[in-house]
Amino acid sequence: MKAAIITGASVGIGRETARLFLEQDYQVYNLSRRACPLDGVNNISCDLADIASIEAACNELTSALAGAECITLIHNASQMRKDAADDCASDSLAAVLDTNVVAINSLNQALLPIMPEGSSLLYVGSTLSEKAVSGSFSYVISKHAQLGMMRATCQDLMGRGIHTALVCPGFTDTEMLRTHIGTDPETEQAIGSMNSFGRLIDPTEIAALLNWAHANPVINGAVLHANLGQKES
Repeated sequence: MKAAIITGASVGIGRETARLFLEQDYQVYNLSRRACPLDGVNNISCDLADIASIEAACNELTSALAGAECITLIHNASQMRKDAADDCASDSLAAVLDTNVVAINSLNQALLPIMPEGSSLLYVGSTLSEKAVSGSFSYVISKHAQLGMMRATCQDLMGRGIHTALVCPGFTDTEMLRTHIGTDPETEQAIGSMNSFGRLIDPTEIAALLNWAHANPVINGAVLHANLGQKES
């Protein structure tokens, strides 16, 4: 049995990634508060801000995936808030870090022991893992942290036969982005103009890259930019 564990597979990049792995006969598990609508996905209700919920989900996965041939653990879910360096309460920052950073660590600690050689641990970062924009203070911090986590993961798993990478999407047409920018066509056009193709990225494009990254351990420790050639400001 081959398995794909994806956080936030109910919508967007996560859902399209689940679709690809299903087509390749993987057992796919969605860890999310919302169910993935795709037939064949195993939905495990999980609040990534709640350690008890994470522990319960991991106990279920540990039992279900004992003896799996290979596992890919894809950290896709993220929380994004509109905030700034001079307008971000510490409890709000902590809440974002709990979901975007601490939950990842909790999942890794619980699931790495059952991941055999040939498995992968993939992080879905952002173009903001390496740069910053205004108005996304806590999100930028968390995505920079994910970059450090991936690099540390690579070093700490040396010799285990488990590879890792950070996929950094540019502006992708997801529910989270739409919540942040709205649906105004002029705003969409302005954001699309920030890359060389003049459009938003489709979630299926990022899903295909994640699928490829799992199958190619040569990219262990790599940062994979997926932004259609973002313009430098």
